[in-house]
Amino acid sequence: MKKMTKQIRVGNVKIGGGALCSVQSMCNTDTRDVAATLGQIKDLASAGCELVRCAVPDMEAAEALGEIKVESPIPVIADIHFDYKLALKVLERGIDGLRLNPGNIGERWKVAEVVKAAAERRVPIRIGVNAGSLEKELLLKYGHPTAEAMVESALGHVRILEEIGYDQIKISLKASDVMKTVEAYRLLSAAVDYPLHIGITEAGTIFSGTIKSSVGLGILLASGIGDTLRVSLTGDPVDEVRVGFEILKALGLRQRGVNFVSCPTCGRCQINLIHVAEEVEKRLRAVDAPLTVAVMGCVVNGPGEAREADVGIAGGKGEGLLFRGGEIVRKVPENELADALVAEVLKLVKDG
Repeated sequence: MKKMTKQIRVGNVKIGGGALCSVQSMCNTDTRDVAATLGQIKDLASAGCELVRCAVPDMEAAEALGEIKVESPIPVIADIHFDYKLALKVLERGIDGLRLNPGNIGERWKVAEVVKAAAERRVPIRIGVNAGSLEKELLLKYGHPTAEAMVESALGHVRILEEIGYDQIKISLKASDVMKTVEAYRLLSAAVDYPLHIGITEAGTIFSGTIKSSVGLGILLASGIGDTLRVSLTGDPVDEVRVGFEILKALGLRQRGVNFVSCPTCGRCQINLIHVAEEVEKRLRAVDAPLTVAVMGCVVNGPGEAREADVGIAGGKGEGLLFRGGEIVRKVPENELADALVAEVLKLVKDG
């Protein structure tokens, strides 16, 4: 059962308090390049991204983010480190959320200034603890970045905001080590009721990063932990969004887009199923409807899976049967299978 956390809002997106787990990403463009950053945000939004974060390394980027916010189709979060003036500037420019660690902003009065400005605009703050940048005193205490050290760091940052009277908070604890991250979130979830942003940081390329993220986030989400997530991949941020939704779909937590079923193939398969499956999956990426589509290769499991799907094919010798709603539509030659399946899916979407 999902843990009930305090609900906050980032722009128009509800986080925590029973809301669906939202999927977010981070731009890898130079924030000072408004056109490039907006272009990437629009690509992310088209893929289903619900929140986007942008780095703010200097005042030029802070000013640019104000322009970006105006045109962005989804809420924008500013990633701030060290300089409280950058936080004040992006708040002034109408940003939807902040990611910062109060402990690295400096003197308490600087943090108070940021909190005051955030409170006036009802802008939430995400405390983001990373195993690679823990405070020196915690590294001395624990010897290395343990789960307990990460939680202690987060609670220290939370305490700073609470003492100033601010509770519009969400928290993340990220490490590249999957089980360390899981342990840290479990400890934190037992200690606080703030919404949690989950992720495995520096997870790697799309192959290794997808595996690490699926394992770590899958464990947490199946345990009821996680109110918003980011899959951190070295590559196109759009892939982060796609993987994030696939993880949620696999757990039955979100139903956006096609649930794609295909067999691993074997010696019984008599069509080029790999080509058909890859082509169909690529061409259906833009479909938002929560449909199950099956691409199956032989007569053993194929007809059953294709019949249970909304639309599916079951391969034979150089041909396949096209199913819709559990009924056979027609027999299709191998070279037309991808086209026929995609056309049937699009027709089903059009028919509602």
